[in-house]
Amino acid sequence: MEEKKQSNLHWWILITVIVGTFLGRLDQTIVNLALPDIISDFGITVTSAGWIATAYILANAIFVPIWGKLGDTIGRKKVYIIGFAIFILGSVLAGFAWNLPSMIVFRIIQAIAGSADYPTAMAILAVTFKEGKERAQALGLWSASFAAASVFGPLLGGPLIDGFGWRSVFLVNLPIGIIGILMAMRFINESRSESKPQHFDWWGATTLGVMLSSLVLVLDKGSEWGWLSLHSVLAYLVTIVFFAWFVRIEHRAKEPIVDLRFFKIPAFVNTLGNNFIVFMGMMGGIFLIPVFAQTFLGYDATQTGYLFMPMAAAMMLSAAVGGRLTGKAPARYVIFTSTLVAGIGIFFFSFLDPKSGALAIIIPLCVMAFGLGFGMAQRTNIIASVVDPHEIGIASSVLALVRNVAGAFGIALFGTILNSRIERNVLQVNSMSTLHSTDPSVVQQYISLVILKAQVNAYSYVFVIASIVIIVGAFAVLWLKVKERTDIKVHVE
Repeated sequence: MEEKKQSNLHWWILITVIVGTFLGRLDQTIVNLALPDIISDFGITVTSAGWIATAYILANAIFVPIWGKLGDTIGRKKVYIIGFAIFILGSVLAGFAWNLPSMIVFRIIQAIAGSADYPTAMAILAVTFKEGKERAQALGLWSASFAAASVFGPLLGGPLIDGFGWRSVFLVNLPIGIIGILMAMRFINESRSESKPQHFDWWGATTLGVMLSSLVLVLDKGSEWGWLSLHSVLAYLVTIVFFAWFVRIEHRAKEPIVDLRFFKIPAFVNTLGNNFIVFMGMMGGIFLIPVFAQTFLGYDATQTGYLFMPMAAAMMLSAAVGGRLTGKAPARYVIFTSTLVAGIGIFFFSFLDPKSGALAIIIPLCVMAFGLGFGMAQRTNIIASVVDPHEIGIASSVLALVRNVAGAFGIALFGTILNSRIERNVLQVNSMSTLHSTDPSVVQQYISLVILKAQVNAYSYVFVIASIVIIVGAFAVLWLKVKERTDIKVHVE
């Protein structure tokens, strides 16, 4: 009876952290929908409004490892609740923002607090679900909440903005957040390392923060600045210099914010590499789908959001399937198959054209999502299994960093490839076409058709490249070998 009660508590803990993760990721997708109204209300330009998103991305990237280390040090439940509470406060403040500077400040507060969720939530689940198969299932379902949030964001955001204005997308976090905090206080047990750290690696945190800021900034703004512009080159130099400085500090630190010994574990490095390739290819390819649907197929934002609903269902279903495969098949084969299927799904997008129907988007999305989903549990579980239990928080923050940077890198890379390919295609299509008229209306129609053909072909090219990148990542993971760490205890209250 007691064992059943404990098992039920474990699943309530999973639901609790899913609420927090879902809310944090939901906020990111909803705010993007609100930007046009915010631009109009504040009287700002689109370029200026871009800093609302950029500031959030920067702050979130910088503080993920700091929260991960603090969670391992002072207690994950404590850090989780503090982060959740500050996130709610930042949301309410953003809902009452009166101009662009105030909005940026409040979004930074949100981002700093929101970055506490991933490393602490993963660590909480890892120490709650100790049995390998059960833990993989829990981590897989939790990971699937990321995809669900990205899908439900547009679906919930549209009606909220239309019915109550853009401020409602921030204020809605208050009631949901309070429920999430009460659940965390009720269900989550405190956990931390039995070893008592004496020092916090402030120098490591600072240099890592500067390095990540310059890296994410240039990935986000590089296409706008120009990849070889003075701003971009300075950002590259800052990234390299502070990365070298950070590594030097971490080698000497008594209690480093990132234990560089992680990178001596082949399974850890291989899993991170697979995650980077998968998320780079996925984000680099998928961010183009809404643009294609609205530009060439005539869908509005809400209709585009509906296209992504089956994707969330496919990913959540496959996450549960992937969790059940733990212990029944070698992790590397599951991840290989998962990544390969995801790559095939991305490849299907290369057949899109202006005559495509909804199924031409929905089916590839579902194939890709199903592939990603049943490998999620395995990837996340490996990271939790191969490091010392008292460092799960910081290890998971490294995984979060890799995913975030990979996503930003993929969007920047494939966005640049798309623009370059369009320019090349315009010249190529024009050179292979002949116009037998001087009528201005016919000439204008000819130019439009050339540009349309060039753009569609460029999208197809990007999807092919993205699928190749992901499939290469699939084969690379076949050399993965996992040896779990079981030698260190975790203190649980």
